[in-house]
Amino acid sequence: MTLKNISATELKQKIDANEALFLLDIREDYEREAAHIPSVHIPMGEVSAKAAEFPKDKEIVVICRSGRRAVPVADLLLNDLLFPNVTILEGGLLAWKQEIDPSLDIE
Repeated sequence: MTLKNISATELKQKIDANEALFLLDIREDYEREAAHIPSVHIPMGEVSAKAAEFPKDKEIVVICRSGRRAVPVADLLLNDLLFPNVTILEGGLLAWKQEIDPSLDIE
């Protein structure tokens, strides 16, 4: 199946509307400590081992710094582990900082 992207603005609208989302931050611990948005933190290398705990009835939004690392993780969830609704935060947290929250401490 084809990977979908969501813009930071669209994601913020879904969060504000209390849509059923599972926000998955796949960055490393040190990156998460510097800056994050409310989400579940599971580093990229641990996702396949912990995927059984993820909800199948929510849209999974994969989040990283720039959106690049999210692609293989989203592909794994969608095409190998058969989660029905997987999306990538386009531009990652860098886009979130630019469009939503300039105070986010991420470069």
